Amino acid sequence: MGMGLELVEPGVVPPLDKGFRPAVLANHAFRRAVDAAGGGTPLLLALERPDGSVSCFEARVFPEDHPRAKVNPVYAERLVKFLLWQRGGYKVYAGGPRQVGEFLRECYAPGGQRAFDYQFIGEQVYQRPFTVVPCATDEVPPELEKERPLGRHLDGCRIGFDLGASDLKIAAVVDGQAVYSDEIVWDPRSQADPEYHYRAIRAAIKTAAAKMPRVDAIGGSSAGIIVDNRPMVASLFRGVPAERYDQVQSLFLRLGEEMGVPLEVLNDGEVTALAGSMSLEPEGNAILGIALGSSQAGGYVTRAGKITGWLNELAFCPVDYSAGAPVEEWSGDRGCGALYFSQQCVFRLAPQAGILLPEGASNAEKLELAQDRLQAGHEGAIKVWQTMGVTLGYGIAHYADFYDLKHVLILGRCTSGEGGGLLVDGARRVLVAEFPELAERISVGLPDEKSRRVGQSIAAASLPEIPRAGRAMAEPRRTQR
Repeated sequence: MGMGLELVEPGVVPPLDKGFRPAVLANHAFRRAVDAAGGGTPLLLALERPDGSVSCFEARVFPEDHPRAKVNPVYAERLVKFLLWQRGGYKVYAGGPRQVGEFLRECYAPGGQRAFDYQFIGEQVYQRPFTVVPCATDEVPPELEKERPLGRHLDGCRIGFDLGASDLKIAAVVDGQAVYSDEIVWDPRSQADPEYHYRAIRAAIKTAAAKMPRVDAIGGSSAGIIVDNRPMVASLFRGVPAERYDQVQSLFLRLGEEMGVPLEVLNDGEVTALAGSMSLEPEGNAILGIALGSSQAGGYVTRAGKITGWLNELAFCPVDYSAGAPVEEWSGDRGCGALYFSQQCVFRLAPQAGILLPEGASNAEKLELAQDRLQAGHEGAIKVWQTMGVTLGYGIAHYADFYDLKHVLILGRCTSGEGGGLLVDGARRVLVAEFPELAERISVGLPDEKSRRVGQSIAAASLPEIPRAGRAMAEPRRTQR
């Protein structure tokens, strides 16, 4: 990355990614240089969301008259990019050197370097104009975070579903125990008709309903950005044309009305974190869940056991500052998490590892082929997962600069079989070697195999609370079989 931002070679080098330059090491080197120059000047970033909540992040940069002040805008832009997708916000206040604020405003504008983020976060996620406000530090609004309880309701007869890019997981849960679960293959991303998605999810729900005496509540986990049970943006519905996307946004609301019970759907990353928190209780809070699937999903449960209004879309958060880092196809940005912590990383590294993936195969088939090679002890396949594990270690250290972390839970299809152990081993090796204080403070682990496959659906099922009156009304009802 240009303009003098120091890129640091990692102490633990990923076997198949020699050019990897961890964001965390570059950021720490910048902070050390500022400290050595006398402590620098404050840069206070605040991100405002439509519900009135505000997230703040304080950094320090070189004074404007310092010879290295030209590095400040690049450093600040990478911070803002991370914070935007971690915490969300349609208005960013940049309190500090005017040069930095103006640079950010130029970047996050139509035709700017981050035009994708400007349009995507503003118009699609929050449906309002996105703005950057350069200002003095005392003009930055105070932090106002809003937390709310998340799930953990296990009473009654519930249905949980988890929507992925290649399969739809469904579970029937009675008083916290799964009495039925299944994984249904589907192909949501190539479908232009939202009725395809509605019918597939509805059929799965009906099948699960038939396994219980009644249905009291339904909870769902879905890739994408979900606001008030409406998918604002989701790759699962990428094939649906814009003029029909309103049918996608009403899809879950329609299902809830048809079933006549409380229904709540959250981003799969949030449910990942909830599943981890539930599996680790009573010490399961301050947990970041990272799902390595068709893309990267993230979710966070606070130290108080609640969720925030943050996006936690780590797929778009940069983790590699190398000028040669791969470009994320959607955003056009380099070094984003989706290309390091998902099946996209497997496909990217496979040719270097001597693994040929057939072009006509589906992504699920390609991943299965690579995992078969791994199970067979293929040296190249082992290096693929070792590479992901090492980069994950640096990614976790990077996330620890933005999250209060006690646990990191790794799951998703890329963790199945031998892969999960290699990912965790690589991440722990990096933390011990480069960040010993984090290695002592943060546990990194996997759920057990059963939890990996159905835990997400059970956690999703726990999302809605059954109103007392609704529970009483539901007792005599019987689902048609």
